[in-house]
Amino acid sequence: MSTILIVEDNDKNMKLMRDVLQHAGHATMEARTGEDAVQMAIAHPPDLILMDVQLPGMSGIAALQKIREQPTLQHVPVVAVSASVMPEDHRSIVNSGFDAFMTKPIAL
Repeated sequence: MSTILIVEDNDKNMKLMRDVLQHAGHATMEARTGEDAVQMAIAHPPDLILMDVQLPGMSGIAALQKIREQPTLQHVPVVAVSASVMPEDHRSIVNSGFDAFMTKPIAL
C-alpha cells in the first residue's frame, strides 16, 4: 500500500482525490497549505505527493522547492495538480521541478 500526500485547499477536490485513492487501496495524508505539506512530508515521508499549484500562503511551487531541499524527500515523486491548462503555464509548472502534471477537474 502506498501513502499519498494530497495537498489541496478546495474541500470538494480534496474529498474526490481522497475517496478515489483510498478506494484504490492507498493510504492518504491531507494538507491544505504548502507550509503544512512541507511539515507533513518531513515528518512522515509519503510515497507520492499530489500538489495543487495555487495554494493560500506558500504556493505549490514554493512548497516543492522546500521539499526538494530535504535529502529524505528527494526521491519522492511530486505531481502538480492545476486547473490551468494554458500551454505556457503547463511548461512553467513542469519546468519548476514537478515530476508530472495533472489537470483539474480530475477525470476518473
